Amino acid sequence: QVQLVESGGGLVQPGGSLRLSCTASGRTDSFYTMAWFRQAPGKEREFAAGISRVNGRTSYVDSVKGRFTISSDNAKDTIYLQMDNVTFEDTAVYYCAAREPYGISWSAQEYFSWGQGTQVTVSS
Repeated sequence: QVQLVESGGGLVQPGGSLRLSCTASGRTDSFYTMAWFRQAPGKEREFAAGISRVNGRTSYVDSVKGRFTISSDNAKDTIYLQMDNVTFEDTAVYYCAAREPYGISWSAQEYFSWGQGTQVTVSS
């Protein structure tokens, strides 16, 4: 089993920055891909960014491309999401997820382990 714990959420002003972290424990050798999903009030959970722990390849949804950066520190079993130039539309609960196969999937159903989520609120 894999346990994922997110941290770093909070309140941020439009145009500001925030960095989320997600640390894995347990069978950390059992998965190769991790991702950040987010769910805004009244909306479905959506893919935000993903990274391969094998080759470092990344993928971003268009709405965050150029503003968010996902990175991985495999030695610490931790991934990060650097969020810059945030907007009101970035307000959501952000979830970390792990997937066994190499490829980055945008479908939440493809991920077998999830964190509890961390709230990000963009407000002036």
